[in-house]
Amino acid sequence: MARQRRRICDQAGAHPRSEASGRRQELRDVQLRTGSGVTHDLTIVGVETTILDVPLVRPHKFATTSMTAQPLLLVAVRTAAGAIGYGEGVVPGGPWWGGESVETMQALVEKYMAPVLLGRRADNITAIMRDIERVVASAQFAKAGVEIALHDAWARSLDVPVHTLLGGAFRRSIDVTWALGAAPAAEIIDEANEILDARRHFSFKLKMGALDPETDTRRVVEITEALQGKAGVRVDINARWDRLTALKYLPRLAAGGVELIEQPTPGDQIEVLAELNRLLPIPVMADESVQSPHDALEVVRQRAADVIAIKTTKLGGLRRSRETVAVARAAGLACHGATSIEGPIGTAASIHFACAEPGIDFGSELFGPLLFEEELLIRPLQYSEGQVQLPDGPGLGVELNMDAVKTWSRN
Repeated sequence: MARQRRRICDQAGAHPRSEASGRRQELRDVQLRTGSGVTHDLTIVGVETTILDVPLVRPHKFATTSMTAQPLLLVAVRTAAGAIGYGEGVVPGGPWWGGESVETMQALVEKYMAPVLLGRRADNITAIMRDIERVVASAQFAKAGVEIALHDAWARSLDVPVHTLLGGAFRRSIDVTWALGAAPAAEIIDEANEILDARRHFSFKLKMGALDPETDTRRVVEITEALQGKAGVRVDINARWDRLTALKYLPRLAAGGVELIEQPTPGDQIEVLAELNRLLPIPVMADESVQSPHDALEVVRQRAADVIAIKTTKLGGLRRSRETVAVARAAGLACHGATSIEGPIGTAASIHFACAEPGIDFGSELFGPLLFEEELLIRPLQYSEGQVQLPDGPGLGVELNMDAVKTWSRN
């Protein structure tokens, strides 16, 4: 099979729709001048997608699946002046979570989204994403890859970091919780203690939902008791328990020292989440229940959660993420910088967002690249003392190692 790297267009003129040719020519004539006097043409002349399969340092287990490698879709947007912006389409372990996969994302970007981009300016993000909504419903993970690539290309053209486009960074780092997966208790405790000794992370999240609830609850309480006084422990059930199971076991988890419960029941059952939130003495976090700003509004109306998990992937990019955070902040809910196990491009975008958005006030899980066996950047993201640092430099502030990208591109 041919390597999964596809160049959608080498120049804006390759776009076949005559109706857009005049607009493209007009846009080519519009130049953005920086303070240095250098002219930058922001016209989008190329879109490229690449599927990678990057091995992990250990299997990562979810409620319904496990993965030893993470598939990523790189989306590259190239301007007439030569700026290249990157975005990332990624879901946590495949289509089980939200229905998308790297394969479906690639098809949507190539056939339906790229024609909307070509000939437009990279800084015309609002109009571009509005027009994409008219031809592609849902598919927020794919749209996030495109939207973030546009931000990266625009910021690089201006020689400023992406967070400048979001209002500027008010902090230079953010706390990072480490996900310990769904392994046996002894294995989890050993891993947690090694991480604590290295001072890499100081809080942990455990996956639940893959085992019998009784066995799973005993396992988590054993881990929580072993780490008591050393680290906070929260759990993520990935929406796999029904109401009666949750009513039976969640109080036991809270009594056992768990500090937060993430999405115990199906995402569309917000009234059940609200019932559980009223019952529990510890915070409840909504993840699968919040995939749009309107979902956040419904969680607020029903008082279904205390914290909302903000994934720039599931929400369709940086702008819809900001809208979702605004709803939560207006209601006094906290927001957590969550992850879809992104690679370094997607993680860097979420770090820029979290460092520019005061509403991300419940830490983060932006650990994705630490789970990867292979480094994809020339200079890795910096993790230490329980935090990840905001990258410096234009755009997302990171540079891909193209040799590594080639190595792990799908054949």
